[in-house]
Amino acid sequence: MKNIYKIGIGATAFALLMGSQAMAVRNSMTPAPKDSVKAVADADVPESSVVDEVIWVVGDEPILKSDVETMRLQGQMEGITWKSDPDCAIPEEMAVQKLFLHQAEIDSIQVSESDVTSSIDQQINYWISMAGSKEKLEEYRNQTVAQMRQQMRDDFRNQQLISKMRQELVKDITVTPSEVRKYFAKLPADSIPFVPTTVEVEIITRQPKATQEEINRVKDELRGYTDRINKGETSFATLARLYSEDPGSARRGGEMDYVGRGMLDQAFANVAFNLTDPKKISKIVESEFGYHIIQLIDKRGDRIKVRHILRRPKVSQDIIDKTRLRLDSVAMEIRDGKYPFEAAASYISDDKDTRNNNGLMAFTDQESQSRTSRFEMKDLPAEVAQHVEGMKVGEVSGAFEMMNSKGQKVCAIVKLKSRMEGHRATLAEDYQVMKNIVVAKLREQKLHDWVVDKIKHTYVWMADRYKNCNYEYQGWVR
Repeated sequence: MKNIYKIGIGATAFALLMGSQAMAVRNSMTPAPKDSVKAVADADVPESSVVDEVIWVVGDEPILKSDVETMRLQGQMEGITWKSDPDCAIPEEMAVQKLFLHQAEIDSIQVSESDVTSSIDQQINYWISMAGSKEKLEEYRNQTVAQMRQQMRDDFRNQQLISKMRQELVKDITVTPSEVRKYFAKLPADSIPFVPTTVEVEIITRQPKATQEEINRVKDELRGYTDRINKGETSFATLARLYSEDPGSARRGGEMDYVGRGMLDQAFANVAFNLTDPKKISKIVESEFGYHIIQLIDKRGDRIKVRHILRRPKVSQDIIDKTRLRLDSVAMEIRDGKYPFEAAASYISDDKDTRNNNGLMAFTDQESQSRTSRFEMKDLPAEVAQHVEGMKVGEVSGAFEMMNSKGQKVCAIVKLKSRMEGHRATLAEDYQVMKNIVVAKLREQKLHDWVVDKIKHTYVWMADRYKNCNYEYQGWVR
């Protein structure tokens, strides 16, 4: 089950990076009405007579031949291998994803627009770091970054929905220390897992601040939008499409999905949830993302649907350079013993996630869903990993620029707190690692059983040539 999600992400990455012809074919097709999908699938149409074709149907969701080809090509690019014939394994992977998405809809699983946007920004920033610059990435892709973000949104939203649905299904699975010991007591010595090198990293970030003049310029723009809307010159949605810097909602006229208060920036939520008249535009709101104006669309109980326009003040390179030099001075003072890194992080860091933890970085392990401060190098932000790779324990880096999770440029310094070299796991040193392995296996089995049961209660159609495949899950072929 672990590979299902990973492969889904990989297919997205390939489509975005390579701009495949298959995606173009898919996007050019007119979607069939849901009640006609089965009829289309059941029609006896010669393969040679169509540009694209429905090869599977899961519920009322089709899987196209072009979708499979996109994922197959991506697999070749990334060296992904499947346990069986890719022409069989890939449609099954996609079908399983549709089962999770359908259940997420039934259970009203939600993901916030800010989380989707944050994930997209992180991916874009990673590609920029790999390409060398924003301009080089756009040249390689023959797309603007804004176009990339628009293209990515639905896929990244689905990724997060699948992840949350999987988490919900296995959230109650736990193990005792006795169960962990029993599991590993039965393992042959050569089967004991190898623990990769992990590091603990402390970070201090400073966000370069825009000038008051630039902030005033942005506020004046937003006031101008409000005036134009109130005068009937244009609509909120039109201005959002033209000017909003929130890539997740701009293409939909600034419209966000129904969200609860806890899924929004606090300042944004305080204003949005106090709106009562859909014809009125909010005052200007400052959030951690920038400055907004908001318009109410609808309220349903404790959830709200709004549209907004986001504008971000521009920060000059001169200000960024001065911020970086200031952090370089802080790093020098820490090395000279004037004060510890941890104290500096608590007092001057802008990173809310780490400031109250003495700068210590942490993340949620996707396998175990447990919070940990121990990172494999691949799990660190790319810019941080580049600096940590060659550092000694206790060493403090020079200042560098990076993108934070909100897509904002910040300056940072890091300290390598600890490094544990790769080794065979032991209960004494790696109990949590071993516990995570046992929990992951139990969760994998739970998810496998859930998929098999879900298949039993879901309409499934496939073209005849797929009925002789050896599938991971039983029950597809009817």
